[in-house]
Amino acid sequence: MTSIGTLVCCVLPAVMVSIGAGAALAGLVSAAPQLIWLSEQKEWVFGAATAALAVSGALLWNARRLPCPADRAKAEVCASLRRWSHRIYGAAVVLTLIGAVFAFGLPLL
Repeated sequence: MTSIGTLVCCVLPAVMVSIGAGAALAGLVSAAPQLIWLSEQKEWVFGAATAALAVSGALLWNARRLPCPADRAKAEVCASLRRWSHRIYGAAVVLTLIGAVFAFGLPLL
């Protein structure tokens, strides 16, 4: 959820302007003026996202060796959910990194 906040705060406006959709961005900001506040507070948004991702990563790391149920069907579901958890976590990390590049890296260029 935190990576979505970083994307809305920083990546969405940058992408819309870069593809020439500045008027659409202006309409979006007038419909949801909270986007301006999120963009102004991007350090806090990214800090919260990074902290949440760090806690999630630690929890996934600690749970990696926990046993699944002895029942074969439940064990398969358990293993499948663990794989999905890792995929979703990886996607969140990648999206947060993309947001950080747009928010902090590209403005330096």
